[in-house]
Amino acid sequence: MIRFGFALLLSVSVAPVFAQDNSAFLKQEMPGLVDTYKDIHAHPELSHFEERTSALLAGELRKAGYAVTDHVGVYPDGSRAFGVVAILKNGPGPTLLVRADMDALPIVEETGVPYASQIVTKTSSGQNSGQTTGVMHACGHDVHTTVLIGTARALVAAKSQWHGTLMLIGQPSEETIDGAKALLADRLYERFGRPDMVIGLHDTNQHAAGSVGLTAGSAMSGATSVDVTIRGIGGHGAYPFAGRDPVVLAAMYIMQIQTIVSREEDPREPSVVTVGDIYGGTKRNIIPDAVKLELTTRAFSEKSRQVILDGLRQMATGLATSAGLPPDKMPTVTVLDAESTPILFNDPAMSSRVRTTLQKTLGAANVFDDPPTMASEDVGAFGLEGNKIPTVYFWLGAMYPDRFAAAKAAGRELPGPHTSKFEPDPEPTLETGVRSLTAVAISLLQ
Repeated sequence: MIRFGFALLLSVSVAPVFAQDNSAFLKQEMPGLVDTYKDIHAHPELSHFEERTSALLAGELRKAGYAVTDHVGVYPDGSRAFGVVAILKNGPGPTLLVRADMDALPIVEETGVPYASQIVTKTSSGQNSGQTTGVMHACGHDVHTTVLIGTARALVAAKSQWHGTLMLIGQPSEETIDGAKALLADRLYERFGRPDMVIGLHDTNQHAAGSVGLTAGSAMSGATSVDVTIRGIGGHGAYPFAGRDPVVLAAMYIMQIQTIVSREEDPREPSVVTVGDIYGGTKRNIIPDAVKLELTTRAFSEKSRQVILDGLRQMATGLATSAGLPPDKMPTVTVLDAESTPILFNDPAMSSRVRTTLQKTLGAANVFDDPPTMASEDVGAFGLEGNKIPTVYFWLGAMYPDRFAAAKAAGRELPGPHTSKFEPDPEPTLETGVRSLTAVAISLLQ
């Protein structure tokens, strides 16, 4: 009966926005939030290592009045994650999960801002494990974490405007697509309660600070990580005819799999196959025994995903067979389930309510209807398989408005996420993030 009643509530247009008298609260909070953002930005941590960031977030949420549990999450190897779960109960009503991710990327920062990251570390996973790399918040998770802190405070200040339970999540390891799974594997919902709704946001270079974007329905593609090992028969570089060169076979394979999207997929089904990492050999005059490739694939349906995986396997086997390799030298194609994520589906009914709230809060001219994107996120995992829990994830404009306008007029884009020069405009981005996420939370907690 409770679930039925809540389902009816979703279709009712009751969306009080973050009250105007809370603008003074935001103005008071912004200097401190900008400082927090710059501190997190200057101290990025890679996936699985978010110790400092999670401690900072947990401390701020405790000070705001939430019941906080840290070190939530367990990875397949049994190691603990740095997940943060904060609960605030405010009378009877629905439970809303508000999620932000915390991890950074192995990129040397080139923004030139005074608070730029100077962190250098060694990679701990992948084919290039152990190599020295810079670390940068090149995907804006520093924005997300800071917005969560501001939203947590704003919702405490606005307790008279909503009722129910808040479940705030500081999620680790989004970039390796195993953070949400780690929290769920640690019995997240059994320990803290199953939410009725999930919301979150992600900053973007596609909109100027002060604006947001929203996609109803399939919003972000599902991602499947795949490892491929192309084997050969090694030998001296001067005598390639005496063996079978896996470097050449890998090059042929990379070119051939480009036809999966162009010739195997239904052209009405968007999909992507990308080789992001290739490694083989130790010296220029030695033909190696194997070449390893790391791939990411994207699709909006299970059928399309399967076409990609079938193509990867069949083409690898066919190439090896045509090269005359023996059975023990056949390639391997391994799907990494722990590093794969489902399609992000924004519940249409809930998206309609969220859009209305965003328009009332920011003005209709600042709320854009965005097309689906081939980028992927693991936030959808919190909605459980089959989208059992309604989820809405929207885009937060993060670009300096003047730079964005100039770039648009010139027909170019500003540097985006996963690049060394991704540079959000701190104050208006954070203020819009807190204002919009708070307003959406209040509108749903009625």
